[in-house]
Amino acid sequence: MLTLRKSADRGYADHGWLQSFHSFSFAGYVDPAHMGWGNLRVINEDRIAPGAGFGTHSHRDMEIISYVISGELAHKDSMGNVKGIPPGDVQRMSAGSGVQHSEFNHAPDQTTHFFQIWIEPNVRGIAPGYEQKTVPAAQKQGVLRLVASPDGAHDSVLIHADARMYSGLFDGHQGASLALDPERKAYVHLVRGTISVNGQRLNAGDAALLAQEDSLVLDHAEGAEVLVFDLTP
Repeated sequence: MLTLRKSADRGYADHGWLQSFHSFSFAGYVDPAHMGWGNLRVINEDRIAPGAGFGTHSHRDMEIISYVISGELAHKDSMGNVKGIPPGDVQRMSAGSGVQHSEFNHAPDQTTHFFQIWIEPNVRGIAPGYEQKTVPAAQKQGVLRLVASPDGAHDSVLIHADARMYSGLFDGHQGASLALDPERKAYVHLVRGTISVNGQRLNAGDAALLAQEDSLVLDHAEGAEVLVFDLTP
């Protein structure tokens, strides 16, 4: 079973300094039909204006992944991490028993475009943690590259959750397939371009929610960048 969620059906908030699309209920956007998918709780597509950002705020018991598309995201947290996150990097912050952090766009003339992803953990109250890795575009071209996993396989960031996240770049005749457990769920978010997911055409911002499927097939791509999640039911 595949359900298409169109880009225009997402929640949207314009705060001036921040423009944000919410795939699932978040902050002022509440939709009981879209509270998450499996243990995937948040996918926010954010654009932060030059010289602006999120002030210091708290999280706990959530695995948070930042995936930057363009610009750069400055991160500072109560664990002592002060990092810049450029396009191509994947950042994981395990909030655990509690952490404070801020995210900022220090560029004077460039918008930061990134995805903020929250996955519900399978352990709670752990010590907060941080990890950041670079995944070159060449490693994502024409394949689904594992970028986050519960065991850190294939040099992915390690998350304390029963989930795997893949990223891929596809164009022309390039495609990929992924075996799925029909007892689990999968989620595909198209960052840009167009692509077919199990025969269903997606445009930028669209998502495919999959359940009771034994495979995922991506093909007929045009300038596509995709995020794929393997999730608990």
